[in-house]
Amino acid sequence: MNLPDTLDAWLAYIEGLHHRPVDLGLDRVRAVAGRLSLALPGTKIIVGGTNGKGSTCAMLESILRAAGYRVGCYCSPHLLRFNERARVDGEPAGDASLIAQFEAVERARGSTTLTYFEFTTLAVLAWFAREQIEVAILEIGLGGRLDAVNIIDADCSIVTSIDLDHTDLLGATREHIGIEKAHIFRPGRPAICVDPDPPVSLTEFARRIGAVLWRFGQDFSVQAPSEAQAPRQWTYRGRYGNRAALPWPALRGAHQLRNAAGALAALEALAQCLPVDQQAVRRGLSTVRLPGRFQVVAGRPTIVLDVAHNPQAARALAQALHSHDLAANQRETTHAVFGMLRDKDARAVVKALAGEVDFWHLAPTSGERGRDVAALEAAGFDDAPAPPRALHDSVAAALDAAMAAVKPDDRIVVFGSFVIVADALRWLERRPR
Repeated sequence: MNLPDTLDAWLAYIEGLHHRPVDLGLDRVRAVAGRLSLALPGTKIIVGGTNGKGSTCAMLESILRAAGYRVGCYCSPHLLRFNERARVDGEPAGDASLIAQFEAVERARGSTTLTYFEFTTLAVLAWFAREQIEVAILEIGLGGRLDAVNIIDADCSIVTSIDLDHTDLLGATREHIGIEKAHIFRPGRPAICVDPDPPVSLTEFARRIGAVLWRFGQDFSVQAPSEAQAPRQWTYRGRYGNRAALPWPALRGAHQLRNAAGALAALEALAQCLPVDQQAVRRGLSTVRLPGRFQVVAGRPTIVLDVAHNPQAARALAQALHSHDLAANQRETTHAVFGMLRDKDARAVVKALAGEVDFWHLAPTSGERGRDVAALEAAGFDDAPAPPRALHDSVAAALDAAMAAVKPDDRIVVFGSFVIVADALRWLERRPR
């Protein structure tokens, strides 16, 4: 068989290898990893949770790079290009590097079928091994216990938050989901829990395996004024020491302080093998970037992009929008460009944003899990009271309509899915300057 010769062709080929897009389990991945003799050098940090994973990974990456370490960071999904998922020293993987590792995985797997995520995860890990990184920051794709990333024996694991999402795969309660996520913890190693009210299942699992559990509010915490107040500095209070006069993370939203604290707790727990000075922490927090997380586009009207796609993330977005109003000392009209995948709780998300959105522009999502606007309207909105809304056939059409309706001091917030934000970024690239 002739193998693909471009990255896009490889990704299309990989997508069709397995009979199910998600097939949780580690046996197949471990078997192929063994044939690859896959071994990551350096310190390994795994980050799981319902929300905040990407932000936590980005802050760790930014701080550790500022401290001079050679860092590999793996996050998913991507917005515009697959290459965004894997970075070394802040640079996305090149097509040639990815293709070389896809070829290696293809040779090693033999007759073993792998899902898209499993195949690409093995390729990224193999690239990191080849690049001889000093620190690997690895985001769990879904759950924890049976996620492909969990084949790595982490030196420190972080669970950022636990809420209801992917309930068809992870369970219908926080207790069910908590135990799935807790399986990224390791015996005798730091287990950072950033959720202020973790399920008993998570804390009991950590105790049972002998993980060294660090809990937000008990072993580490945040002391700070509100985001809108000055001076915009905060203090991290840890188990063994504090870090004072820290800059507010460049990622917007008060909830990002908790994600930053989780990152700093991991660094405190790993201080013996991974020392980081205060200047690197300050520089890393000040310069961290992550597209699609309360990303404010320069210009007027204000356009905010956020990948919030479940109720907990929607509540954080609502709080960030409210704080943004307070900081600007104004409350103008907000138009939402909104779309969600079929398996997401649209009604709870709409409810969370109801107090911040004045007009809704509904847009479809594409793909196997996509949802058209009629289904989104039925799933997301009660008959009464009916918030003002319009249905569009694309994100571009929704953004065009929103732009035509707003005044310069109004605001457009685009959210509900990675694919919605990706479509908005493409629209922004095409928009005349």
